[in-house]
Amino acid sequence: MENRFKSVFDIIGPVMIGPSSSHTAGAVAIGREGNKLFGGIPKKVTVHYYGSFAQTHRGHGTDYAIAAGILGFTTSDLRVPKAPEIAHKRGVDIRFVEEKGESPIHHPNTAILDMTDGHKKVQLAGCSIGGGAIEIRRLVIHDIVVEPSGTLPIVLLIDPERKIKNQRSLTSFLQQKAPFNESRIYKSPDYYIYEYDIQNYFKSSLIGELKKKYKNIVCL
Repeated sequence: MENRFKSVFDIIGPVMIGPSSSHTAGAVAIGREGNKLFGGIPKKVTVHYYGSFAQTHRGHGTDYAIAAGILGFTTSDLRVPKAPEIAHKRGVDIRFVEEKGESPIHHPNTAILDMTDGHKKVQLAGCSIGGGAIEIRRLVIHDIVVEPSGTLPIVLLIDPERKIKNQRSLTSFLQQKAPFNESRIYKSPDYYIYEYDIQNYFKSSLIGELKKKYKNIVCL
């Protein structure tokens, strides 16, 4: 069986505001990845729950956890339980929808975030796999569906120039600094998206270097 955990802390679980590592800490992590993908806090978010998330999100704190992540809070932030109220005060509209049927990404703890500011619109589909760990199994950016392997970290370069030299440059950089298991190219008439499934967690200094070197880079 493939190992989905990258350190002992993935098994023990995070320092967190409870009650549940899967339904609360994992949900915060999904919201935080939504914040990263959007490039900040969106104005409107519709959260679609599937499976166990749809059945237990109120009692297990999943709603406030997702909202906290969208606002950029960490799992240990004391503001986590108050996140929906904080979001409302900041003018962020977050709605939660209980969906019936099987998860589109085939996991019982699934949350799909539709995020917009009235101009930009993106979607992130994540699942909580236990101990606060998550997988991101589908993204929609500029109407392009991106399907990573799931495990984090993930690097995306959104390229409106649609020049393969940009992909080659990033590939070379990552091979030296952040080795990856797989890479994929997704294309539309207006954008190319280069996606990399990175082997190990990033240092913050490397994320800074990537953002300085490449415009339109996203590090999940």
